Amino acid sequence: MTDESELCDSAEQHEIRERHLDLQSHVIDVTSERFDYDGGQLTRQFVEHPGAVGVLAIDDLDRVALVHQYRHPVRERLWEVPAGLLDVPGELPLDAAKRELAEEAELVAEHWLHLIDMYTTPGGSNERLRMYRATGLSPAAHFERTAEEQDMGLTWRAFDEVLDAVLSGRLHNPTLVVSILAEAANRSRRG
Repeated sequence: MTDESELCDSAEQHEIRERHLDLQSHVIDVTSERFDYDGGQLTRQFVEHPGAVGVLAIDDLDRVALVHQYRHPVRERLWEVPAGLLDVPGELPLDAAKRELAEEAELVAEHWLHLIDMYTTPGGSNERLRMYRATGLSPAAHFERTAEEQDMGLTWRAFDEVLDAVLSGRLHNPTLVVSILAEAANRSRRG
């Protein structure tokens, strides 16, 4: 029975009866599992993902660092915050966030705040995303980009402008959307 007095997600384990790797790639795997649930059995296919981090980098003028990157599955070039995979063995999420900020925005930050954690699509993937706010920014060493990141430039936009674009439905990248809304909520609570 769930204690409804505390609003909190909770871990739950079910006996896995069968597990099959349907697809293996360099980033994700697609897995099928048959498991016991509520007196019966269910089969689910889902994406196994290493997880990711995102960085809402805000400068002293309250501007947000944004990158513009082509995302083939949605056939759009999306405005995004610097972000990337947890794909280095043993690397802590904060260290991955620092690496991604340096690689994608060529920035380092003096101050880091954990903003929020979320699952991107829990009905079909175990991808967990951890978001940070980075401030006290300064230039980092130049990073040589490859593939789809090669033409990814950095731009700065006022926080309120980005928030308005999110709320009006003009920006769709979930990492950007969640980080902007989390920061707006934090600011509202601070007054």
